[in-house]
Amino acid sequence: MSLQRLRVVVTGRVQNVWYRDSCRNEALARGVAGWVRNSSSGSVEAVFEGSAEAVSQMVSWCRTGPPRARVDNVEVTAEPVQNEVGFLVR
Repeated sequence: MSLQRLRVVVTGRVQNVWYRDSCRNEALARGVAGWVRNSSSGSVEAVFEGSAEAVSQMVSWCRTGPPRARVDNVEVTAEPVQNEVGFLVR
């Protein structure tokens, strides 16, 4: 299986709406490794690593997020695979 790693930065109303915990649950359900954290700018930043299909599903999920979120933009950047293990909320 070929692995892919993408970094996303999500802007909008994405803090204090359970975005990070929901993201972790979605990633674990899809077998995606990486991490998610709040940024001081008010955005949420995440790294997803796994199969191209699963990582693509996570990026799609980020465009909506959990029910209380309002996503304005999702910036996606490809990165070299780093063989992440597990998924952390930072």
